Amino acid sequence: MKTYRKELWFEIPTRRAFINITDTLQKCVDESGIKEGLLLCNAMHITASVFINDDEPGLHRDFEVWLEKLAPEKPYSQYHHNVGEDNADAHLKRTIMGREVVIAITNGKLDLGPWEQVFYGEFDGKRKKRVLVKIIGE
Repeated sequence: MKTYRKELWFEIPTRRAFINITDTLQKCVDESGIKEGLLLCNAMHITASVFINDDEPGLHRDFEVWLEKLAPEKPYSQYHHNVGEDNADAHLKRTIMGREVVIAITNGKLDLGPWEQVFYGEFDGKRKKRVLVKIIGE
C-alpha cells in the first residue's frame, strides 16, 4: 500500500467563503500515483470546514443565509466563547458543515457523484489556515 500526504494552505481575505478544491484534490491524486484507494481531506482548523455539495452560487448563498440564522455572527456578546474573541459563530458553523470528507479513488480519479464538488469552507478568515490531504491505496 502507498501513502501520500500534502498540506494545502488558504488565506481568505474575507471572514467567510466557499472555495472549490475539487481540481486541487484531483491533482493530489495524480501526484500520488494511487489508482485505487481513499482520499481523506480535512480542515486542520476549528473554524474551517471541508464538505461536498453542488457548485451553484445560489446554493452557496443559501448556505450563508441558513448558517447565519443558526449561528449569527453578531451580537458577539451572545456567546460565552467570545471573551477576547469574536469567532464563536465560526466554531458552530464549522460543526454544522463538517470537518472532513473521504472520497473513493477509482482508476486514478475521484469517485464523485453527479454534481458533487469538494469545498473548503471558511468561517473566520483573514489568516493562514491549512487543510490536510491524505491518500492511501495502490
